[in-house]
Amino acid sequence: YNPFFYVNSALVSRSQVFQLEPLKVQQLEELVDRALADKERGLGNYKVQMDPDARTHLAKLADGDARKCLNALEVGVLTTPPDKKYVIHFTLAVAEDSIQQKAIVYDKKGDAHYDTISAFIKSMRASDENGAIYWLAKMLHAGEDFRFIARRIVIFASEDVGLADPEALPLAIATQQAVEFVGLPEARIPLAHATAYMCRAKKSREAYEALGAATEEIENERTERVPENLKNKHFPVNPER
Repeated sequence: YNPFFYVNSALVSRSQVFQLEPLKVQQLEELVDRALADKERGLGNYKVQMDPDARTHLAKLADGDARKCLNALEVGVLTTPPDKKYVIHFTLAVAEDSIQQKAIVYDKKGDAHYDTISAFIKSMRASDENGAIYWLAKMLHAGEDFRFIARRIVIFASEDVGLADPEALPLAIATQQAVEFVGLPEARIPLAHATAYMCRAKKSREAYEALGAATEEIENERTERVPENLKNKHFPVNPER
């Protein structure tokens, strides 16, 4: 919570406020390595063989929280039986169990990101409500930015629903405002609401296609002068004269 909104202004003015940023995935991975090596304050007295994908899973699912990451690491180490050589194999399965979330094949900057949002949009376009909700849930579960999803719904409302349902765009914009207001995890609900609406709405790409055709005309240098009956007759060409 922002103290400037929730704390008495007189108290805030007499306080020094610090904003703590969540740790990045790479920083959390380094934290895991240090915890495994530290014999005094960490888990260095255990022989732990950490798989790279397990380390990354802990770092990603900790969501920038060092305490959550270290707690999951400790749970995994202490609950995994060692082998005959007293080595604890910290695998992806162990990481999933310790942090209580399954790994999903999803890269926010890779093919999975674009493939999934494409499947989401195409499902809405095909009025496949169950499919669209599924892809929405997958993106949210994988940690996709809910603002990105809301923007795509706004674009869809204008590009694909368009003139067929004039209420779609206001609803999409209201959804974008709602998710910013409530944040996660509740932001999932208005996103699902808007997704279902877009699936059920009639579709029209007339405005989008008309703009595309006009743009093509301009790019092909088939521009025309403004007809006399459409020109501005109320002001001179150069008002400063």
